[in-house]
Amino acid sequence: MLSRPKPGESEADLLHFQNHFLATRASPAVKIVKKADKRKGEKGSTDAEKPLPQDSKDVVMLDDIPDILPALTPAPPKKSKIKNAYVHFDDEDPEERLESHDQHITAVFSKIIERDTSAVAVTMPVPTGDPFPRTFHRSEIKSEVKVGSGRKSIFAQKMAARRAAEKATTAPSAAECLPRSAAPDALDPEGSAGEAPLPSIRDDKAGDFLTSQRPCLITGEGLGSQKSEQEAQAIHKENLEKLRSMSEEEILQEQERLLAQLDSSLVAFLKSRRSGNEGQKKELKMEQNRPEEFMESLPVAQHGVGSSPSMQELDLEESVRKEENVKVEITDDLPVKPKKEWIHMDNVELEKLEWMKDLPSPRQKKTKKGMQARFSLKGELIPADADLPTHLGLHHHGEEAERAGYSLQELFHLSRSQVIQQRTLALQVLGRIVQKARAGEFASSLKGSVLRLLLDAGFLFLLRFSLDDAVDNVMAASVGALRALLVSLDDEKYLDWTFSWYQGIAAFPFVPNSEEEEEEEEGLNGTEKSQDKKLKDENKPDPDVARYDVVKGLLKTRIQHRLRYILEVVRPVPTVVLDILHILTHIARHSSEACSQLLDCPRLIETIVREFLPTQWDPQVAQPGCLLTSLHGVACATAMKFIRVLASGGRNAAARLFNKFEMKSRLSRFIVEDPLDLLLPKEEAIMLSTEAFRLWAVAAGYGQACDLYRDLYPVLVRILQSLPELLSTCDGKSPMIELSVQRAAAVVTLLIHVTQTAGYTAELQAKLSSAEDSEQIPPPPVAWNQVSGLQPFLETSLKKFLQEIAQTETWQTFQPLTTTYVIYLAVYYSACSQQPSVNPVDCLEELERLTSEVLQPFLSQPALHSMWDLLRPCSALCNPLSCSPAPESVFSIASLSCTGGKPPLSLVGSKSPFPFLTALLFLINSITRVHKGLTSKYSSVLDFRGLKDYLHQSWQSGPPSVTPSSAWILRHEYHLQYFVLALAWRMASTCPDYAQHASLHHSVAMALLSRLLPGSEHLAYEVLLDLAFNPEFLPEGKAGGPEAADFSDILHLGTSAKLAQPGSAAAFFSKATRGALLRESYQNLPFIRSCYLSHFVHLQPTLMRSQASYQGRNYLIQSMLLPEVKGPILPSDWPFFPLISLYNKVTNAETRGAVLNSLPLDLVNTVTWNLQWVLLLETWRAKTLQSIPTAAKLARLMCVFLTGGDLFLEAPIHRYTAVLLSLYCQPKALDSLNLDAPLPGLASFHDLYISLLEQFEGVSFGDPLFGVFVLLPLQKRFSVHLRLSVFGEHTSILRALGVPLQQFPVPLERYTSPPEDNLNLLRLYFRTLVTGALRHTWCPVLYVVAVAHVNSFIFSQDSTTQETDAARKSMLRKTWLLVDETLKKHLLYYRLLNSESLLGFDLYEQLPPMRLKYLQMVTQKENKENAPALVS
Repeated sequence: MLSRPKPGESEADLLHFQNHFLATRASPAVKIVKKADKRKGEKGSTDAEKPLPQDSKDVVMLDDIPDILPALTPAPPKKSKIKNAYVHFDDEDPEERLESHDQHITAVFSKIIERDTSAVAVTMPVPTGDPFPRTFHRSEIKSEVKVGSGRKSIFAQKMAARRAAEKATTAPSAAECLPRSAAPDALDPEGSAGEAPLPSIRDDKAGDFLTSQRPCLITGEGLGSQKSEQEAQAIHKENLEKLRSMSEEEILQEQERLLAQLDSSLVAFLKSRRSGNEGQKKELKMEQNRPEEFMESLPVAQHGVGSSPSMQELDLEESVRKEENVKVEITDDLPVKPKKEWIHMDNVELEKLEWMKDLPSPRQKKTKKGMQARFSLKGELIPADADLPTHLGLHHHGEEAERAGYSLQELFHLSRSQVIQQRTLALQVLGRIVQKARAGEFASSLKGSVLRLLLDAGFLFLLRFSLDDAVDNVMAASVGALRALLVSLDDEKYLDWTFSWYQGIAAFPFVPNSEEEEEEEEGLNGTEKSQDKKLKDENKPDPDVARYDVVKGLLKTRIQHRLRYILEVVRPVPTVVLDILHILTHIARHSSEACSQLLDCPRLIETIVREFLPTQWDPQVAQPGCLLTSLHGVACATAMKFIRVLASGGRNAAARLFNKFEMKSRLSRFIVEDPLDLLLPKEEAIMLSTEAFRLWAVAAGYGQACDLYRDLYPVLVRILQSLPELLSTCDGKSPMIELSVQRAAAVVTLLIHVTQTAGYTAELQAKLSSAEDSEQIPPPPVAWNQVSGLQPFLETSLKKFLQEIAQTETWQTFQPLTTTYVIYLAVYYSACSQQPSVNPVDCLEELERLTSEVLQPFLSQPALHSMWDLLRPCSALCNPLSCSPAPESVFSIASLSCTGGKPPLSLVGSKSPFPFLTALLFLINSITRVHKGLTSKYSSVLDFRGLKDYLHQSWQSGPPSVTPSSAWILRHEYHLQYFVLALAWRMASTCPDYAQHASLHHSVAMALLSRLLPGSEHLAYEVLLDLAFNPEFLPEGKAGGPEAADFSDILHLGTSAKLAQPGSAAAFFSKATRGALLRESYQNLPFIRSCYLSHFVHLQPTLMRSQASYQGRNYLIQSMLLPEVKGPILPSDWPFFPLISLYNKVTNAETRGAVLNSLPLDLVNTVTWNLQWVLLLETWRAKTLQSIPTAAKLARLMCVFLTGGDLFLEAPIHRYTAVLLSLYCQPKALDSLNLDAPLPGLASFHDLYISLLEQFEGVSFGDPLFGVFVLLPLQKRFSVHLRLSVFGEHTSILRALGVPLQQFPVPLERYTSPPEDNLNLLRLYFRTLVTGALRHTWCPVLYVVAVAHVNSFIFSQDSTTQETDAARKSMLRKTWLLVDETLKKHLLYYRLLNSESLLGFDLYEQLPPMRLKYLQMVTQKENKENAPALVS
């Protein structure tokens, strides 16, 4: 078998295959069949159609093929089908041939005879209201007309149908006798006799028409002859004669026939022609006086002769007159009035000319519904009643044409226009609207949020699509609008302001709080959460991602690649470049993942560094008045800030920036040279230098770029020496001075981080030399002796600046710089005390000198006292509104709500004392930690009146809501509170008179523990370790607190209820008083502390990261971005955490189908210590637990019974649970108890209660304490489902709920009042009583409750539904027929509750008359003597 050609074979191989194929005479796989050409006439007429010989083959010969391909022009001639039908000779003249074949029109139209049309009637064309004539539809052809043989056109069928309709008329009409054009004139709307009742045809008014000398409609112009007017007059006379000769019945019949045949639009046209004729004024008045209109043709025929006008006809006449008046008014309002002489203006369409009228004056609509918001081209909201001129360009819209401005919908529509200018204008206006909305300018004027409305309408993706536009102006407008949507320049300003504060270099990421996402991720650990969330975001569509996180949605659309293209290729104007850099900075603040995506974007960072951070540029930029046309090739401070924020995303990002993009050389370029010598405008030069130092400080915060410190040490010394000169140049608040102070603060912040890094060099060097592990962290290239020489410069400068505290304006100007000086000294002395090369005695002596010479004199300054007094007015805790979200904030865009600036008296305001006082307390704590003997020197700090007032107010205020706008402010306030508490901890052990502050500081510590935010785990650990469980901060334990509690219980102070404690099923231990339990709890505080610290071990990873930041271990810091804020570190109910942890452990095991037998060995001790701590807090720090609802506290205590089987029977656990229960059963606590509201940390209280019932059935042993917890939720004011679950599904527990009435701590009135109205529950009450499932000896509490409700129900005579009334009477009859006389007596003779009685209620001696009468009526007993009598 022959093989097929294969790839790679040459033409010679193909020829060889062909020759071999021909030689073997094999049959081909394809047979060629040639068919005859249809264009060549009949078959066999040409040689080409002859069959080929059998032995002929198609052979390809390459030898005959020319090297050059033949030209294809001219194209091959087409073969004609009728070519053979003509024979032509070469000598034939073309003209003669044309003449012989040409057939003139005379060959067709040989003799034309014009038809006589003198006798044919002339009819007017039927006008329509459409721009084109109406088309005939097949549906209009009457079906009864049968088409003859052959095909007929639609027009022919239509005409045949019309002829058939005319022949079908029974009687010959009068119109057929009218010569020529009589019919149209007879239909004249003014002169038609059928328009009025019969008597009015012959009256004088009709006589005017019948004697009129000229026709109303026909003028004769269409006849074309010179005697056209005479012809029309003759027709008019004939018509009048014919009408006079006809009777009234014939006229009416003719009118009906014509109106049935003619189109209504034709009738209306004839009427308008008649009414428009100015010469027929008398006829017009006649028409207005007629009771019927011409349009009412069919009703005229139906009314018959002599019918009177109706109200509907009068209304129609009135509407016609009003319409004519409106037309006159419209014509009067037009600036250009139409004239008859104008072409095609004889029929004026007034509705099309309304646009020429002047707009009506806008006015406020007096409706409750809001009006549509309209905005000017500047983005300003235009009032609804604003009357603006039309030349401003604000009236180019269809809806509400009289109102100026454009709605958001119209701007959206305009933004997708084909016209470039319109798209650009719409995007610019939308950007201005967004900017003003974020500033809160529309909050009081508009209902709802403009930003939320825009984002829901797809504004984000509108901008993203516009960003891909090829037109530069559209791109620039979309970039501006996107910057207005994402970036708040005021937010950036305040973040830069707090950069040099204590721990100000770290910031929270701009990640929105998404409750929906958090709910989806519950039950996953940290790593699984991040991976699962990333996978979900990748699979979600872009709009779904952007709905809860705008930045993440933009990154999913690869916006960074488009912005890189605009910067690199488009090279826009400076404004657009700055907007893009601001957008990139905001994206970098979002998260470490966003920073990684920006770094991974090809050529983005290279373009920014190359174009906007060059080492050389045109010197003309620095000339005053120089207008920059391009920012490319010029150093820009905004670009340096973007690099700095990008480096804050993580130490790896900073390392890539410094190693790959050569940021060290550029830092040296902008740091070495003085800002005034840079060839840039002064403000830009200072800002560029400031951002360079901040970038270096961020790198030094990771322990990187410290080798630059050695190279630039002379430059830093020169700068430090020049800092005191700023005081002499200060001439009030000026932008240049503020910028210079920020630059100086950035320099000192850099030195702080370099000093921290150098402080651990010796420690890392020792670890590296002693350990054999090769994975040890290498020490940084800066040693302690290289940084210790700067301390004298900074301390000298600090002394000079502290002397300016009395000068308020100067102090406010230089307070940021002074704050960084104080922080530097605190860091320096903390690190100095740990250096092996430093003599400890010398360090202590320096601290003593600093205390005596600098700090103590400063603490006695009156100006400092006023700073402590400003703490409360500037506090965010005391003034929650100062950090509330902006009115236009949306949850998908994180914002600090600083737009418009913060007031001076706020935590970040210009007059805020928080940054300096936090730094001062940090320094004092550093000194007292190193030199404990100096602690008493600073005892006056805690005595400041302003500080104590602030602490009192701060811990008693409600817990603040954690939002992006509040978290970053509250974090700085918590720093100050922590340093106060740390100083108080040192004072407690050294100062004998400290006890007066102990309760206050302990309350502050307890409040702070439930408020500290992620990233401050180190502070929470220190507070738990040193303050929360410290006996020194609970002075009540030493000062008679337990005795006071016992005395209060004896006297029942503050409560009218008895503090009853239920007994135990294991009655082998004696009850203890609350004072004894408090005393025992106070002695166990060290064990309680160890218990809680062991249960917070899950926070260990975050604790290590937080410790690295607060202890200055820069080599361990991974990122300057703090953890994402979703709430405080510890929940508000953290005192119950060990109980909750044990319950969750048991529940999770049971959910997986396992039986948990490995509970902790010290389970009893753990639960006991937990209950002891809660008892201490409830007795001596009750206000610190006010944020926890009483229902939540009870739900946490229920975990005692749901954990560990019969754990509740242990003596200590039983005692402490009973004491806590008595506290929660006091009247105030019971009044605040609300089990129907959602509880924090609990999905459903009903489910928890069902679990409690099941546990009670299994392991309760009838324990009264357990029974009280079961009975508490059954109060009448709580959900009826809880009571139904007991009496319907778990009736078996009624036999074990034997809580004695004397030990029950809740008044029974809370169970019986108001009367029960649930019929199903009442039937269950009655059934359990009758069947004996509920007895007084088994469950006295619920027996009393059931008897009271059933008695109230059966004797109730209130009006109710028929079903309830029937059930009520039926239950009363069954009660009367009861065999159990005791139950029958209780149900019938129940009177009132009585806690002193053995039964729990009192009985009637005999029934009241009304009840007795009702009972007799129901039981059908008529004689009173048959009524039951009370047996004594």
